[in-house]
Amino acid sequence: QVQLVESGGGLVQAGGSLRLSCAASGRSFSSYAMGWFRQAPGKEREFVAGISWSGGSTYYADSVKGRFTISRDNAKNTMYLQMNSLKPDDTAVYYCAASLRPHVNLRPHEYDYWGQGTQVTVSS
Repeated sequence: QVQLVESGGGLVQAGGSLRLSCAASGRSFSSYAMGWFRQAPGKEREFVAGISWSGGSTYYADSVKGRFTISRDNAKNTMYLQMNSLKPDDTAVYYCAASLRPHVNLRPHEYDYWGQGTQVTVSS
């Protein structure tokens, strides 16, 4: 069992930056591959970025590639999502998730634990 808590969301103007954090507690954080998803009103939850248990592999959705960076600090049991050049289309609730599979996973059903989400709103 692992508990996940996101933080760092907020309101930002287009072109601005935010850094999301996902703090994990419970079973060994380094045993999990991790991911960020987002869900906008009326839309399905979509993959944003994923990172392997070691941090050696990462993967990004095309919509955020080159603007977002996922990272993790296993010593601090924390994962991050640095979001730059934000656009209004990035507005959504952002969720972190943990997977018992060691590699980067792209689909929600591949994740075993979820946080409650943090709201990111980008104004134009």
